[in-house]
Amino acid sequence: MKLGVLTALFGEQSLEKALDTIAEIGVEAVEFGTGNFVGNVHCNPNVLLESGSKLKEFKETVEKRGLFISAFSCHGNPLHPQEAVAQEHRQAIRSTILLAEELGVERINTFAGLPGSSDSDKYPNWVTCPWPTYFSEIVKWQWEEKIIPFWKEEVKFARAHKMSKICFEMHPGESVHSPEKLLKLRDAVGEEICCNFDPSHLFWQGIDPITAIKKLGESIQHVHAKDTRVDAGNTSLNGILDTKQYSDEANRSWIFRTVGYGHGYDFWKDLVSTLRLIGYDYVLSIEHEDSLMSSKEGLQKAVTFLKEVMLSEKPGEMWWA
Repeated sequence: MKLGVLTALFGEQSLEKALDTIAEIGVEAVEFGTGNFVGNVHCNPNVLLESGSKLKEFKETVEKRGLFISAFSCHGNPLHPQEAVAQEHRQAIRSTILLAEELGVERINTFAGLPGSSDSDKYPNWVTCPWPTYFSEIVKWQWEEKIIPFWKEEVKFARAHKMSKICFEMHPGESVHSPEKLLKLRDAVGEEICCNFDPSHLFWQGIDPITAIKKLGESIQHVHAKDTRVDAGNTSLNGILDTKQYSDEANRSWIFRTVGYGHGYDFWKDLVSTLRLIGYDYVLSIEHEDSLMSSKEGLQKAVTFLKEVMLSEKPGEMWWA
């Protein structure tokens, strides 16, 4: 396994300075944001695709520091009921696929998106209850009329441009927020639908990440290293569907944490071991969203922690068997 980082936390630094810092702390891979929610401050496909010289310079800037690109991230909502928003997000995804093709990057990370409850809606609708029965009808309409048809067409585009791994992050508020939903879309659309596995979004839903890894199997093609601390007191009072602002840490049911500050060594050792069991031996990409730590401290602690638990060498023969 290799250690990586999503460069979004270096948004105020130049590309060169950000990569220098990443290389100095012992990280091997970088994951660049290419638009939508993640931004594209270091890697704008529309700029890089303008000329071969810009593309070559970007690639050399990464490689001369001994780094490689694990994935491009363009998390957005291509199914947003407002057409202008949807088109903007769709274009960013397609531009990212084109950039990946040019640079030989095999993975993009994104969201499956979420439609409204009808064609006349202005905002997405995440249904969390089957009753009254019209909620179930909304979900059925979303999947049959919007989600599956859209991604069938996008996968055709991806295939035409050598993109075989569209990795969805299972995020609450999204149509694909659980292993069941991801595998449903994969079965309906094709094996290009993969998983960017982020345990932080599973913890507070009550999903066991280890069980999820075993179920998802080879569909996992990229992993985010991010933790979540669930507050037992707040959760016992208010449940897990918490819409308080992320900055209201003391009163929220859960908050994002740097790895090791939500779950300890035992969990993360189990996670990397289970990933190896299913054949995953790629990148653990640190995503820093810990509001209790600076970006610098959070990243440093994550690197130190993960180097203790990662399995970096291939296993030897079982001489005892």
